[in-house]
Amino acid sequence: MYRLNYYFSFVDLPAKYLVMQEIPKTMRAIIQSDIGSKLEVKEIDTPIPQKGQVLVKLHYASINPSDLSLLQGTFKNKPNYPIVPGIEGSGIVVASGGGILPKLRLNKRVSCTATDGLGGSWAEYMLTSAMHVIPVEKSIGLEQATSLIVNPLTALAFIGIAKKNNAKSILNNASAGALGKMLISLANKENIDLISVVRREEQKKYLEDFGAKYVLNSTSKNYLADLKSLANKFDTKFYFDAIGGKCTDNFIESSPEGSHIYLYANLSEEKALFNPRTLLQQDKTIQGFFLGNYSSNQNLLKTLATIKKAQKLLHHELKTQVNEIFEIRDINKAIELYSNNMSAGKVLLRF
Repeated sequence: MYRLNYYFSFVDLPAKYLVMQEIPKTMRAIIQSDIGSKLEVKEIDTPIPQKGQVLVKLHYASINPSDLSLLQGTFKNKPNYPIVPGIEGSGIVVASGGGILPKLRLNKRVSCTATDGLGGSWAEYMLTSAMHVIPVEKSIGLEQATSLIVNPLTALAFIGIAKKNNAKSILNNASAGALGKMLISLANKENIDLISVVRREEQKKYLEDFGAKYVLNSTSKNYLADLKSLANKFDTKFYFDAIGGKCTDNFIESSPEGSHIYLYANLSEEKALFNPRTLLQQDKTIQGFFLGNYSSNQNLLKTLATIKKAQKLLHHELKTQVNEIFEIRDINKAIELYSNNMSAGKVLLRF
């Protein structure tokens, strides 16, 4: 990666680089030095985009469960430290490293995700692939655009999986958070019976008030009996599991024959222990769900249509509730607030 040692402009860089504004030689970024270490704000060199890449001047970045997994060293492959964390953000593309798509993205307001090995979104500028930025419509503010990709596209993917398989009912756990509420709104819109699972009685009441039709409290005395009863009543065969561990085993044992469990997170950080014979004899499956892999297996036209649909629904069904916005210097306070109460709404960083 090239390092800046001056402000660069149209004149300073070779012709293949296109820059929309002066960019400083250094930027503030949140740095993690090792797994689980305290986050620090440091001044580091601002990167220069190479061919196929763009530089985004970030306005906001979100904190997601996947970010917490990254900080704990359990998200995908172990990175090479020190790192700039952050998976998702929003801002304006201010420089292109060359190529048709990067040039088309110049000066656009975008939602964006990080590219492996190029640094994350918890910084004033992020270098990423032009394939990882989505221009947002004028009616969408950058605050909402920050959360356009991870949760909305995941929610639409889950509904898409259900519709592709003609499923009339699905189940999702960890439902009190942003993704869970998006799924409730989408399921109601698509006339899909959604069973939402939470851990506390106040979360159950909150989701019922929000519009959820069927909510189970996993800590209640009758949870397993209620889970099996509802699953059999609606013939629920598609389970989206963000918790893992014992929850996965519960879904395997309580689901109807021919069910499919999709693991899209492991918030419990526990290993799943289950009886393989249940899978063999009842024709059940467990598989991982990672949004990046899922999206890469969709054709381009379908992906573009999904993105357009997500933006259309961002004002209503896919709207993200923002709990609080922190300045970059308060990153550790932001992490603490979000970790202790994810269901209260999204926590954003402002640059």
